[in-house]
Amino acid sequence: MNRKKTLLALVLGALILTANAIGFSNRATVTYDEQIATAKGPAWIRINQLGYTPAGIKVAVWGSKGSEKLKRFELVDATTNKVVFKGKAGQAFGGYGPFTQSYRLNFTAFSKPGSYYLKAGVAKSPVFKIDADVYKGAADFALRYMRQQRSGFNPYLKDSCHTADGYTMYGPMPDSTIIDVSGGWHDASDYLQYATTSANATYHLLAAYRDFPGVFTDKHQGNGLEGTNGVADVLDEARWGLTWLLKLHPREDWLFNQLADDRDHQKMRLPNHDSVDYGLGRARPVYFATGKPQGLGKFQNRSTGVASTAGKFASAFALASQIYSGNDKELSSLFGQKAQSAYKLGLAKPGVCQTAPNRAPYFYEEDNWVDDMQLGAAALYQLTGNQEFFKQAYTYGLQEKVTPWMGADTARHYQWYPFHNFGHFELAKESDNKTKQELIGFYKKGIERVFTKAKNNAFYRGIPFIWCSNNLTTSFAIQSYLYRDLSGDQTYAELEQANFDWLFGCNPWGTSMVFGLPANGDTPVDPHSAFTQLYKYPIDGGLVDGPVYGSIYSKLIGIKLYAPDEYAEFQSDLVVYHDDYGDYSTNEPTMDGTASLIYLLAAKEHSAREGAQVKK
Repeated sequence: MNRKKTLLALVLGALILTANAIGFSNRATVTYDEQIATAKGPAWIRINQLGYTPAGIKVAVWGSKGSEKLKRFELVDATTNKVVFKGKAGQAFGGYGPFTQSYRLNFTAFSKPGSYYLKAGVAKSPVFKIDADVYKGAADFALRYMRQQRSGFNPYLKDSCHTADGYTMYGPMPDSTIIDVSGGWHDASDYLQYATTSANATYHLLAAYRDFPGVFTDKHQGNGLEGTNGVADVLDEARWGLTWLLKLHPREDWLFNQLADDRDHQKMRLPNHDSVDYGLGRARPVYFATGKPQGLGKFQNRSTGVASTAGKFASAFALASQIYSGNDKELSSLFGQKAQSAYKLGLAKPGVCQTAPNRAPYFYEEDNWVDDMQLGAAALYQLTGNQEFFKQAYTYGLQEKVTPWMGADTARHYQWYPFHNFGHFELAKESDNKTKQELIGFYKKGIERVFTKAKNNAFYRGIPFIWCSNNLTTSFAIQSYLYRDLSGDQTYAELEQANFDWLFGCNPWGTSMVFGLPANGDTPVDPHSAFTQLYKYPIDGGLVDGPVYGSIYSKLIGIKLYAPDEYAEFQSDLVVYHDDYGDYSTNEPTMDGTASLIYLLAAKEHSAREGAQVKK
């Protein structure tokens, strides 16, 4: 029995039991053995394992290691084994990754709900659903990972961690001053906590609640334990993030950027068993945002200002103030005040506030900040109606019309972050038609840059395979959605869907990139996580980093595979992905990537509902 089957046997029962409660047990009815049997031919068909909506775009990808040409394909009813749709294979895209030939199999024209599989030559896909409810509950499912990432009280462990945080460094107060900055979320499988990713995650959760409130349920209390409190779980989670951000901005002239550093990177352990000693007992260092290079060990960052962090705080607080204005005036007022004070800090110190390394050269190398200030100003304009904020947001938007990674082949780690700019969307909603069309045009330009690359391969892949490529993929799908929502233009709808499909199995490895979603599909089972590695605890809903260029993988420090690679025949010089605990570059889940995915999943469920209503 291979490693994945063994691991699957240990965790799949728990995944199915938990996922059944929210209706995922029928997302993909094929067993793992059937998938393996299917893949033994010279060709494979890759699908979105979540399924497809009746009114949505439906495309699978056929890939072969031979040179044969494909002329047609069939869609087969999984219950009756009768062919219900025949399609032409269309354009041959040639080689990509491990495949020497590939085609896009478009069956959008078929819309009858049911369970199906695709056949093309000797290849047969796993069974999948076509139904309006294929995305139902998915955004709520991903919130499980956010709760599991909580610092302070962790509801998954039903225990507390990192309650002594923290002691200050670089601030106007004496170094090692103890202040309360406990709470928030751990950034990934390590236990560092960053203001930049936490504020961005908080904004995504708030925006998901604002834009798609109907898709979220109330099954947990504010502390994350099961129960109801009259508040949607997504808003509870956003509030957890907001509470920590308030601690990082306790005064008008104080802003902290980071809690802990890479001294954390020692042995795997659960957060409530964390014994890493930073020199002051259980307290960890919290870095004051000075706008200058920082790093307490061998390495330093290249910070030039504070605006990249301050702008993210301003947007999260301003949106929170809007959301809470209807039922908690006092809290809304507090968030509004904090939004303005954070924004002023960004105005005073323009530039980037990067995270601080210590022992290793890896850090979040953010090189842009005007996008953060644009979103902060746009959110403040929505909150206050002050035209000066609108003017500033527009001016910032002109300075970065397109997020720079779009169309590029590579970028440094988190160099252009956030990976899409919500600022154009928020400002466009408040603009006259001329300005709105201009801002929409900025989105279109970025999408077109990616599409120029994507249209040349069957997976419509135009995202660079840099570290956290799944986060970029999620953000690009969100930008494509926002563009389509603002413009009504469907030109890039298939590209948008292809990026979403990639995350759930329509990729060379045929695997979902989200732990446990769908419940009985091919998903990560051995991620780089203490929860799974030490105790086989599932990390439901966590989006893993994703594939990287082979050239990046070969140069990373400390990577070692601990088991035979079940995806070995799908690796290539171009790109690799491993479901192996030892590969922290492709298989480590991230908090901020998952928060972005929650927005995307909510948008997909909302759109599916709207499509069903229109059809009726």
